[in-house]
Amino acid sequence: MSAIEPLAEVEVRRLPDGAMQPFAVTEDSGTVHLVWLQGEPKSCDVLYQRLPGGRTDGTAPMRVNHHPGSAIAIGTIRGAQVAVGRNGRVHVVWNGSSNAEPKPAEGTPLLYSRLGESATAFEPERNLLGKTAMLDGGASVAADHAGNVYVVWHAAPDAAHPGEPERRVFLARSADDGMTFRHERSISLAKGVCGCCGLRAFSGRAGNVQVLYRTATTRTERDMTLLSSTNHGETFTQVFSDPWPTGGCPMSSATLVESPRAVFAAWETKGKVQVTAVLQEKHQALPAASVSEGNRAKHPALAVNLRGEALCAWAEGTGWQKGGNVVWRLLDTMGKPIGETTTLTGLPVWSFPAAFTRDDGQFVVVF
Repeated sequence: MSAIEPLAEVEVRRLPDGAMQPFAVTEDSGTVHLVWLQGEPKSCDVLYQRLPGGRTDGTAPMRVNHHPGSAIAIGTIRGAQVAVGRNGRVHVVWNGSSNAEPKPAEGTPLLYSRLGESATAFEPERNLLGKTAMLDGGASVAADHAGNVYVVWHAAPDAAHPGEPERRVFLARSADDGMTFRHERSISLAKGVCGCCGLRAFSGRAGNVQVLYRTATTRTERDMTLLSSTNHGETFTQVFSDPWPTGGCPMSSATLVESPRAVFAAWETKGKVQVTAVLQEKHQALPAASVSEGNRAKHPALAVNLRGEALCAWAEGTGWQKGGNVVWRLLDTMGKPIGETTTLTGLPVWSFPAAFTRDDGQFVVVF
């Protein structure tokens, strides 16, 4: 990546040509772990880079997938997500393309890989789909410092029940740093998941697990719902639900990030990006605030610095085979927007921005 002159409190970086859909997480040491897709949108590769302190002099990009062209960028919703667990072990998950291996009995696989012990290469990807079928919207991964790894996706319970009303959110948990996984099980509290929307799983310093996803309880009720678990994913309770009466799948995504005081959640409702702070000790979400100003905002990304200040970045004006703009706004320590939005043109087709902080507290937006 090459650095661009910082804009006020935000530094902007561009990915290499042909790169799409960056996703970043920051571990407590300040090291940023970044993944993105590279190549032909229908059959691309997953690239990984480590940025100590969030600086520009990171490691050389490393290909995650062993089978070439095993990822898919078309639709902007099924790309790679990364998490960092015990002893800095990196875990990556993504929806497989039609070229991906290994394949499930039918459809496309849900692929998982982790960084090897030497930290110089990723292990061969594995398909985590068991009995579930009709994988569609993007999957997610979370990890904690106790060796738990959580891979979350939504699918039909089996091939005989393919419709949205029968879809569930499923979780496969590993208790040994991703070496082995239990068979997936449903964690949905109600029937129905929006078929081509993404979701986000997250595990914070306290070890709690959150999952933010879009339901489809009826054809027109597609609410964003946050589930939370305090027992390593064994049981979940609902923290909040943000209603959106709409007649079709909005192909939306969501994100979660931890601050010193709360977990911030961001998602899209009615073309606007919403942000809320979830108070962990009270198991309660504050009223959501709309941080975007237009009506075509999608794919939010969040970053929080050590002072608890936050930045939310998102895509605007994108569409099928259509690029758009990158927009961001600063937030206070409880997730409320402050100041004006900033807009940059040049967001590639099938892409969106990522956000993280450097070790000096400066925010970085990358696309």
